[in-house]
Amino acid sequence: MNKRWTDRLATSVFTLIALLIVAVLASLISYILVRGIGQLDFNFLTSPPSSFREGGGIGPQLFNSFYILVLTMLFTVPLGLGGGIYMAEYAKPGKVTDFIRTCIEVLASLPSIVVGLFGLLVFVQLTGWSYSILGGALALTVFNLPVMVRVVEDSITSVAREQKEASLALGITHWDTIRTIILPAAFPGILTGVILSAGRVFGEAAALLFTSGVTTPRLDWANFNPFSETSPLNVFRPAETLAVHIWKVNTQGLVPDARDIADGAALVLIIAVLLFNLMARLLGRYVHKKLTSAK
Repeated sequence: MNKRWTDRLATSVFTLIALLIVAVLASLISYILVRGIGQLDFNFLTSPPSSFREGGGIGPQLFNSFYILVLTMLFTVPLGLGGGIYMAEYAKPGKVTDFIRTCIEVLASLPSIVVGLFGLLVFVQLTGWSYSILGGALALTVFNLPVMVRVVEDSITSVAREQKEASLALGITHWDTIRTIILPAAFPGILTGVILSAGRVFGEAAALLFTSGVTTPRLDWANFNPFSETSPLNVFRPAETLAVHIWKVNTQGLVPDARDIADGAALVLIIAVLLFNLMARLLGRYVHKKLTSAK
């Protein structure tokens, strides 16, 4: 077999694999869309779920998902940014740096259920908070932090070294070079990583089963006191997220339309994750054009 036929064969195989991946994704999305599109309306997205009667919604669960997401990213982004900058710019090659990198890799490979059990021990029992939004956000921070560190580190190391060297040659300090030269150039990649990690957090369920809980108290949406038990802003209340709600309805649901509710909630979840990924691509491309003047 000559090189031309080998090249054609390899191209055909890789094209077939790509088409297979697209077909699997399209089939999954189409199935969920067909099953859940009939449930989507304003009442379903805003009303609370019902325990025994049909017609419940996912309003509190949808709010809890976004609330935990915001808190998680408030913890993850600064810590991940600092860790990524340290690994890319300050960590010197050696055994200590190799050990830190190994720890990051191990932490990134931990199953989410293990992170959930760790959160149960530390953020639920040890702190005495019981099941809470704050505990869930901290557990997801542990789950998401190594990914964020790697994203920031890779984005910084992808910046041309000539820019850093030119800045240092002008007498600018190392930190000012990082702040004014390297981070702006790496910002598109960092932003893309932040949005993608947010989508990963939004669909997480296993870690939240043991930290934020599987129930949501009756909320008073007009109560903005973060210390009130009925306030949606209270970070120490239990909070069932959308992904956890799908699991709960499928396994413990007693309402007659449990399958319909699960299908509708699954569609909302997958739409949100797809929007996160689409936003990452569009914003990353837009910011890259603005910062580099590329067309």
